[in-house]
Amino acid sequence: MKSAAVHRIVIAGGGAGGLELAVRLGKRHGPEHVTLVDAAPFHIWKPSLHEVAAGTVDIHRDGLSYAMLAHDNGFRFVLGEIVSVDRQAKELRVAALRDAEGEVILPERAIPYETLVLAVGSLGNFFNTPGADQHAISLDTTEAAERFRLELLKAMARASARTDTITPGGVNVVIVGGGATGVELAAELHEAGRTISAYGLPGMTPDKLRITLIEGGPRILGPLPERVARAAEALLVERGVQVVADCRVSEVRPDAVVAQDHVFEADLCVWAAGIKAPSLISSLGLEMNPMQQVKVDETLRTSDENIYAMGDCAAAPWLGTDKTVPARAQAAHQQASYLVPLLSARMRGEVPPAQPFRFRDFGSLVSIGHGEGVGSLMGSLTGRKLLVEGWMARLMYAVTHWSHYAAVLGLWGATVRSLSRALSRRSQPRVKLH
Repeated sequence: MKSAAVHRIVIAGGGAGGLELAVRLGKRHGPEHVTLVDAAPFHIWKPSLHEVAAGTVDIHRDGLSYAMLAHDNGFRFVLGEIVSVDRQAKELRVAALRDAEGEVILPERAIPYETLVLAVGSLGNFFNTPGADQHAISLDTTEAAERFRLELLKAMARASARTDTITPGGVNVVIVGGGATGVELAAELHEAGRTISAYGLPGMTPDKLRITLIEGGPRILGPLPERVARAAEALLVERGVQVVADCRVSEVRPDAVVAQDHVFEADLCVWAAGIKAPSLISSLGLEMNPMQQVKVDETLRTSDENIYAMGDCAAAPWLGTDKTVPARAQAAHQQASYLVPLLSARMRGEVPPAQPFRFRDFGSLVSIGHGEGVGSLMGSLTGRKLLVEGWMARLMYAVTHWSHYAAVLGLWGATVRSLSRALSRRSQPRVKLH
């Protein structure tokens, strides 16, 4: 008797949604059906990248090995950068894997699929601002966050020795974009600066790390209620962060950021002012929006019936509104949950469930350092928004991180360990120096 053909689902990208989808499908169907492809060997929750950049989170301690997760959860992991997708042949090509000397470890590979799920996330959008792509760092990958951390440490070492040429004895960091990433990075850098002198840099006192946050809109945290934005700004100003709103950046130079009639001296510039989908998406010949996100229908399917998309790279309709689903981790998590039964039905050759994807906005929380936070929660029982601040908001923010790690590890113990680490970080911030 001839066995049924194997329906192979390939998930391109191991971010929050892609990894959760691979874990849940892998547990149900096994590695012959489910493959995850990612260019990095380790997964780290993207909302934590500002902590990696500040050095208060070590990716080698908090990162999760894709290979380990694949072994434990029944999916196949392929390490490498996706260079192209052949929709006609239904296969994607993964670049050759090389060592530090450039020697080929694994050749270029072809990965066939019956169903492809695009979960490749997003990159920083410089909006064609002169000099931004050369002189600003966008925290969209762990590599970029690590690069910023190392550049910051070098600038601090020069300032401690008073050998820097821009502002002797100090370091200026300019953050462009007053959304959640920019606000959280500003707060995290303040936390890191408080402990710098303890690591052999006695000349680099916390007040010499000067942080400026620039926002083009009328206020920071534009999507959140005004009260939340005001509370966040007050906390940042209290910590010595200069907040400049209604100020559009026109140029980024090697040593400065130009915004209208202002010139802000900058040893380092971080760009957190917008996102766009990776260039791979635009090469697929699928229907796109102006942010280079691929358009999907209410079932997250693209214009190609064999390709679905989720997370930041997808422009999914937010049913009941005239908007698309926002690029947030909670959206990717909900989309992963939605796709599990749909893709399982496709694997079995059945008609997928008919109900559309409906995004539920549970609100937003912003971390303002290890002991503070602000945010708004949707009051599903009261029918109104609830505003939370202080340590409770910070705790609720951390819970979203723990719940993601618990989801992909499938262990309550992982949540307990993460809670223990987070509480210890809250009382004694760490800065990674090597």
